[in-house]
Amino acid sequence: MNTEAVQPYQRIIRDYSAKIRLGRLTAGTKLPSTRELAQEYGVAAGTVQRALAELRNAGLIYSHQGRGSFVSDTKGNADLDPTARLKALESQVAELAARLDRIEQGRDD
Repeated sequence: MNTEAVQPYQRIIRDYSAKIRLGRLTAGTKLPSTRELAQEYGVAAGTVQRALAELRNAGLIYSHQGRGSFVSDTKGNADLDPTARLKALESQVAELAARLDRIEQGRDD
């Protein structure tokens, strides 16, 4: 595929997906900030945010408000079929719901 035919956000996705798959970025590694990525790729912050959202949806990264984005320890999720991805997301939602219940009951384990 010609590099010029690739949308800027797709270039970021492609680059970071490869870095994660090849082990150059390991689980827990903090990604550069949105501002840093925007400067590195010469794009707007919104373009970077779109790429990060796609990487999150693929299960390659996770984000914490105010702390940044980090490489997931479930890098294999990007290669899963859509049904397996959906099941993984359902599992994550169930875990978060259970944790929220514990927090609301005053006992965050």
